[in-house]
Amino acid sequence: MNLLLDTHVFLWWDAGSEKLGTRAKSLIETSGNTVFVSAASVLEIAIKRRLGKLAFAGSASAAIDLNGFAELPISAAVCEAAGGLDWAHGDPFDRLLLAQAQRHELSLVTADAVLLEYGGVAIVPAR
Repeated sequence: MNLLLDTHVFLWWDAGSEKLGTRAKSLIETSGNTVFVSAASVLEIAIKRRLGKLAFAGSASAAIDLNGFAELPISAAVCEAAGGLDWAHGDPFDRLLLAQAQRHELSLVTADAVLLEYGGVAIVPAR
């Protein structure tokens, strides 16, 4: 299974948080699964850290490597798809993650209630 971690799920995993549910944790740990972290999440972490909304020490891109995850770049086609989603939600990071999950046939691991209700992509509840 190919997984795409929502930003908060990546942060939970990296911090060893108990917020991450048993099923999600098991899927992330399964050696046959490929786990991706989007470049959008790295940008979101950097912005929130700069604004003082997130305490994250170190480098998010280094943490991707240290955790054995794969970085998922953002293509122009994904940006177009994100902008064209028939969805009222305006969060650009959520839109990018959904578009990436759709385009790359990834299961999105999230605890975000808005994303959990979106029907156009495979979702793995993170809790």
